[in-house]
Amino acid sequence: MFVLRRINVDVAKRFFSSSAGVHAAKVSVLGAAGGIGQPLSLLLKKNELISELSLYDIVNTPGVAADISHINTNSKVTGFIPENEGLKHALSDSTIIVIPAGVPRKPGMTRDDLFNTNASIVRDLAAAAVKYAPKAFLAIISNPVNSTLPIVSEVFKKHGVYDPKRLFGVTTLDVVRASRFVSEIKGTNPKDENVTVVGGHSGVTIVPLLSQTRQKFTEEELKALTHRIQFGGDEVVKAKAGTGSATLSMAFAAARFTDSLLRAIVLGESGIIEPTYVKSDLFSSEGVDYFASNVELSREGVGKIHPLGSISPYEEQLIGAALPELKSNIRKGEEFVANN
Repeated sequence: MFVLRRINVDVAKRFFSSSAGVHAAKVSVLGAAGGIGQPLSLLLKKNELISELSLYDIVNTPGVAADISHINTNSKVTGFIPENEGLKHALSDSTIIVIPAGVPRKPGMTRDDLFNTNASIVRDLAAAAVKYAPKAFLAIISNPVNSTLPIVSEVFKKHGVYDPKRLFGVTTLDVVRASRFVSEIKGTNPKDENVTVVGGHSGVTIVPLLSQTRQKFTEEELKALTHRIQFGGDEVVKAKAGTGSATLSMAFAAARFTDSLLRAIVLGESGIIEPTYVKSDLFSSEGVDYFASNVELSREGVGKIHPLGSISPYEEQLIGAALPELKSNIRKGEEFVANN
């Protein structure tokens, strides 16, 4: 497997450095000097499919870029701040734009509490992406993802460049957490625990399909595990005692998702399936137009959206509780753009 991956990367490098003047992917991180942005940028510097890592934030980004640029991998790293059209230079010719920008949660705050501040930030960055990189793939991390992805979509629609296959809400952390939490209970390697998590990316909208795993759980284990997966972020917020939220684990998850997307769009690898929150028809009949599920990635971005498959009565109840919340979150994002 490693040898095949190595060959694929080498082939991609030759192709994307051909005489046609095409280069390997430029990835832009917006909010790169923040708690998620810095470790995410560090992890992306290791990715051999990235030729240029473009970092943007309102402060400190040149220093972050200078620090990361000393890592001995081939990608060029540049840091930008708003002065001298920094956002324009950060975004121009980007292949993928990853957006972790925003304020973190603090104890007692829900993701919805973050809405007013982060909604404005995401709206403005989406408008810049429309202007400077309308064909880029966008991976949205900024919370609340249930609302911020619809915000980005509405901005792109207003400017006539909307392509739902290119817009993603990053929910990979829910799957990462789920596999780790299951392994802790069962004493296994988390890499062997494949847990499908669907719905959204906050509280009751996070629905782990534990019935589809290789493990069996008691009713007590099932309920406790489901609750921990749904509210795992609260553990981190509480443990950090007001100094932040889940930044390092989120950076890990976002780097994983970005790598998968790069492999699909740059290498053209097939069979790459990642959980992600996208425009989806799975529950559109119930007024929920965005939904996280397993998605097969492709050169166009979103490929096949996988159905949920067989689920238990307990999971049906969880889905039933998630849908009204998702519908409300989505409407909130759409109305924000309409009214602002």
